[in-house]
Amino acid sequence: MPKPKITLPFFIFNPKSYLYGQELLDLTQLAEDLAQQYEMTIFVTGPYAHLYQMSQLTDKAKICAQHLDGIEPGRGMGSVLADSLKEVGVQASFLNHAEHPLSLSELTQAIDRAHALDLVTIVCADSLKEAEAIAMLHPDIILCEPTELIGTGKTSGADYIQQTNQAIHSIDPEILVMQAAGISSAQDVFETIRLGADGTGCTSGIVKADNPEQMLKEMVEAAYQAYQTKEDSNEAI
Repeated sequence: MPKPKITLPFFIFNPKSYLYGQELLDLTQLAEDLAQQYEMTIFVTGPYAHLYQMSQLTDKAKICAQHLDGIEPGRGMGSVLADSLKEVGVQASFLNHAEHPLSLSELTQAIDRAHALDLVTIVCADSLKEAEAIAMLHPDIILCEPTELIGTGKTSGADYIQQTNQAIHSIDPEILVMQAAGISSAQDVFETIRLGADGTGCTSGIVKADNPEQMLKEMVEAAYQAYQTKEDSNEAI
C-alpha cells in the first residue's frame, strides 16, 4: 500500500488510552463517515490491540499508531514493529509525543523505518528550536505543541503558529504543520486552521465532552469550513 495522500486540512482524533472497545470503534466509524462526507484527511489513533479492528472499519479515514520503533523484523522484545503495524492496515504513526519522548537517534531510526514502509510520520515538537531540528529529519507532519499547553484549553497564539510555520518551511517546504495545543472546541479548531495550520486535532476536548460524537462532528466541520474560508480569501487577493 503506497503512502496515503493527505488532503488539507487534516484532523487527528487522538483518544490515547481514554477509549477502547466498542466506544472507540463507534467513534472510528464516525470518523470514517466524516471522511467520506468532507474532502479532507482524518486520522484516528488507538491502542495497539484495536488497530486491526479499526482498520477494518475504515477506507478514507487513516488509522494511526501512537508510536513505533525504528527496528526491523528480528530481535526487539517489547518494541513496536512498524512492519506489523503496516500489515494490519495502519497508515501513520505519532512519534516523540510528550508522553513518549525519543532520543535523536531513536527518532531518526523511527522516521527512516516509517518512510521505508510508506507510513506517514507525525512528529511532535515542544518548542521552535525542536521543530527546526526535527524538520531536518524530513517527517511528513510536525505537530508543534508546547508541552505546557497540552490539556490546558489554552491554544498557541498567532505569533507562535506563524513563527513555527515559517521556520519549518524554510528547511523543508513539503512538511505539513499541525497545531493542536489546548484545542477544546470547534471554535479553537476554526481559529487554528484560519491562522495558518495545515491541520489540527484533539484528545480531551472530544473524549471528555458531554457528547463526544457531536464534538467530533463539530470539530471536523470547523476545520473544513476554516480551510475553505482561508482558500477563498487567498483567491480574492
